[in-house]
Amino acid sequence: MPTWNELKSDLSLSQEDLNAIELEKDLIRTMIKIREEKGLTQSQLAEMCNVKQPVIARMESSVHSPQIDSLLRILTPLGYTLQIVPIAKKQ
Repeated sequence: MPTWNELKSDLSLSQEDLNAIELEKDLIRTMIKIREEKGLTQSQLAEMCNVKQPVIARMESSVHSPQIDSLLRILTPLGYTLQIVPIAKKQ
């Protein structure tokens, strides 16, 4: 099975595509961290958000890109929201 780096190089992704992928991965990692810090299982979070557990599982495993409404439906009961902030430039 090829690694992510091998697949990534075969896809010829632009830097903008790679940046978007990294932002999405960071968002998902943060959501998982929040859920775990609150001591919630995926099932418990799903119940809080009125979604099915597989929705949480697919989102956390990056099976598909989450839509904004799905993110808000999950983040709001956890006490979080999305915010648009400038990206810090790496030097």
